[in-house]
Amino acid sequence: MDLEQLRDDVWDRVVPASGLDAGWWALLALAVALVAVVVPVIWLRARLAVTIVHELGHAVIGMLLGRRFTGFVVSADMSGHAVTVGPRRGFGRVASTWAGYPAPAVVGALLVQLAFGGWAGAVLLAALVVLVLSVVFARSAHTVLTVLVTAALVAAVWWWGGPLGAACLLLGAGVLLLLGAWRHLGSVIATGGRHDDPGQLAELTGVPAWLWNGTFVLVIGACTFWGWTALSPHLM
Repeated sequence: MDLEQLRDDVWDRVVPASGLDAGWWALLALAVALVAVVVPVIWLRARLAVTIVHELGHAVIGMLLGRRFTGFVVSADMSGHAVTVGPRRGFGRVASTWAGYPAPAVVGALLVQLAFGGWAGAVLLAALVVLVLSVVFARSAHTVLTVLVTAALVAAVWWWGGPLGAACLLLGAGVLLLLGAWRHLGSVIATGGRHDDPGQLAELTGVPAWLWNGTFVLVIGACTFWGWTALSPHLM
């Protein structure tokens, strides 16, 4: 394959697809996402996507507010943590700490919206670039492996799945992130401690952890409504 042919093939996978009507593929993507969140043995692996977006949420907001992102780790149980360097207190530290739990819901709702607009190929390429770049900030062999496996899956669907496969993956990932955001939040509300994000926010600000959890509920709830309004017309 010469460079010109490669360029054309890449371009064909990036330009918006037309004539892609919702149908069985939307129901299939929704069903797979629901099963992945509900079935414990599948969720143990599927939560990887939620964890990666959670940690990158910390990183992106931290960098936007002047902090330096030094790395992140995904543990064997698919939990994780990200490290940003900057002032120990202040708005930047609070905002970057807060951003983790809402991030999967925000990204999930956006993916659901974009899945039906023909932009799935472009979005998957952007996600692939972010995943590859994030390998530089991985701070364990397990983290590198999990990110690379995720990137390989995205790349395979982007290259060989066609517009339908890309849209199906995008919708399934969006629903998974939305539902996973609720499941992650439920877990931290039920069993979280002082080292989890709400506990750290309470120490940083003096505002009780339950109030911070309330802000997470509001944002995730708003994103869920956004995602549902984008999805529901295509299920009628």
